Amino acid sequence: MSVTETNGTEVLAAVGLTKHFAVRRRGRSLLARSPGAVHAVEDVDLTLCSGQVTALVGESGSGKSTVARLLAQLVSRTAGEIRLDGWRVPAKRGRWLRSYRHQVQLILQDPFASLNPVHTVRYHLARALRLHSSGGAPDASLSALLAEVALGPGDQYLDKFPHELSGGQRQRVAIARAMAAGPQVLLADEPVSMLDVSIRLGVLNLLRDLATRLQLAVLYITHDIASARYLADDILVMYAGRLVEGGDGETVTQRPAHPYTRLLIGSAPDPARPASSAAANDLLAEPPSLVSPPGGCPFHPRCPQVRSRCRADMPPRFELGDAAGHWTACWLYSPDEPAVP
Repeated sequence: MSVTETNGTEVLAAVGLTKHFAVRRRGRSLLARSPGAVHAVEDVDLTLCSGQVTALVGESGSGKSTVARLLAQLVSRTAGEIRLDGWRVPAKRGRWLRSYRHQVQLILQDPFASLNPVHTVRYHLARALRLHSSGGAPDASLSALLAEVALGPGDQYLDKFPHELSGGQRQRVAIARAMAAGPQVLLADEPVSMLDVSIRLGVLNLLRDLATRLQLAVLYITHDIASARYLADDILVMYAGRLVEGGDGETVTQRPAHPYTRLLIGSAPDPARPASSAAANDLLAEPPSLVSPPGGCPFHPRCPQVRSRCRADMPPRFELGDAAGHWTACWLYSPDEPAVP
């Protein structure tokens, strides 16, 4: 396993990461493209550090999974750059890409779809070991991988097919396959959303244990800000392809600054709150089109505190004084605007 010695060292960073998908025109030619494009990710900056979990939170369609696929080099970026261990990552394929994926591994949302149903657990793990290491794949190595993800004894699982495992066991096998590469970075794209509520906590604790024990940098992508608060050291809030707030997990969830973050927290299930809350109702409004995004702040059509400036100008990041590293992209916090209560 790859272990980074210094806790908190920058491992993977994105600067100005942008992705536009061309919109294909319906009609005579399947290859014809219209002038428009889906602005899936716009100018995203983030840093993943060893031994820490960073959560990327937002509703469906906000661009979270596209960020993960960009960082995993599954899709090419329109603009921006990616840095691994301080070195700029070129957009190359072939042998170089395998070397990059040796360091950066992606865990997908649905473990049943990410595992080949006609192959056993032994095949999935052995193939990953052969691709990313020069040695073979003896049963002892495969059992050690399963032990890393709290599946043991290994001989009880190696000859099982994915359909013979529970959802939680399948996701642990998928994590073990990612760990076979000896990565520095794990990109976990909604890793517990397809699992029963009763077993989600175990998978989250596993990710935290791997980050702490092996000094991995983990990006946890979720729409559930409550689980992000439980697991993550830092939280980044994403809306319509842009980051709108960031900071340490406790500050972002206890003192949210951006109106969208407040509504996102207010819409999370809470037994102490009435079922029909104002925050939940506000989020029922339609999100903006990513083909023709609105001018100014992308959240202004749904914002309960919208001002005229929000409709005209894109807000920059404003550093907040309540905690180190806490920022938001909202005109309410501009020095030119009246103070927010």
